[in-house]
Amino acid sequence: MTLDKAKELLAVQVSMGGGYNRNGAKLILLEVQKDHGQSAVDRLIRELGLEAKFGFKPGESLFGG
Repeated sequence: MTLDKAKELLAVQVSMGGGYNRNGAKLILLEVQKDHGQSAVDRLIRELGLEAKFGFKPGESLFGG
């Protein structure tokens, strides 16, 4: 997945909010992590305000929670 596509998909999740959308965002971030690494995930978390919206923290492992 490209970073532009991930950003587009995450923006949709953010606009809808809610628990199911948090799970959707997590799956997108896991795919980004697999393809581009943790630094790309951290950038998206910061750029899109995912810490405030869904509680994702830069540098935090997305696995197991």
